[in-house]
Amino acid sequence: MARQNGKAKTCITFARVKSPVGEIVLACKGDALCALEFADAEKRMVAWLGRRFGDFERVEAADPGGVCTRLGAYLLGDLEALDDIVVDGGGTEFQRKVWKGLRRVAAGKVVSYQGLAERLGMPNSVRAVARANALNPISIVVPCHRVIGSDGSLTGYGGGLPRKRWLLEHEGVVLPVVGAKVRWDRRYPAPGPRP
Repeated sequence: MARQNGKAKTCITFARVKSPVGEIVLACKGDALCALEFADAEKRMVAWLGRRFGDFERVEAADPGGVCTRLGAYLLGDLEALDDIVVDGGGTEFQRKVWKGLRRVAAGKVVSYQGLAERLGMPNSVRAVARANALNPISIVVPCHRVIGSDGSLTGYGGGLPRKRWLLEHEGVVLPVVGAKVRWDRRYPAPGPRP
C-alpha cells in the first residue's frame, strides 16, 4: 500500500468492461463498488473519487469484487446479476436513501421522479430526489436509468439518452408514447420473444 505524508493511501481497483453502448469503467474499494461510469466520463469519475478519497492509489484489476463478471452477465441478459453487488457510493444520508430506493426498482420497470419520491415517503422532495439521482456515482448497478419523466418521456442521464434508451430496452421496457397514460406499477414488455 502506498503512503503519503506517513498515511496509507486508499487503494482503489479499476477495471473495464466492453458493452454494446460503449466501454464501462468501474472502481472498487475492497469488494464494494464505489463508482461506475461509461469510459467517456472516466475523468469526471476519477476527479470525484479524488474528492472522496483524497490522493488514492489506482490499481488495475481484471475483476474486482466479481463486478465485471456480474456486469457481463447483465449485459448478456441476466437482469438480476447486479442485484447482490455490494455498493458504497459515499454521499449524504439523503443521497444514500435515494440510491437505495433506486436499487428497489426492478429491471424491466420504470418510475418517475415523483413516484420515487413517494415510494421513499418524501412526496414533497421531488427536486431533491432528482438531484440525488443525478449525482449517483454508480451508474447501471444503482439504476438511475430507470427513472423517466411523469409523461413517460426519457429524461436526463449522465451517460446520454441513447444509452439510457438502450439500457431500458435491454431490460424489456417499451417506452410509452409521450402524452400516453402511463401506469408505473405495470411492466412494459418488449415485443417479441426474450431468451
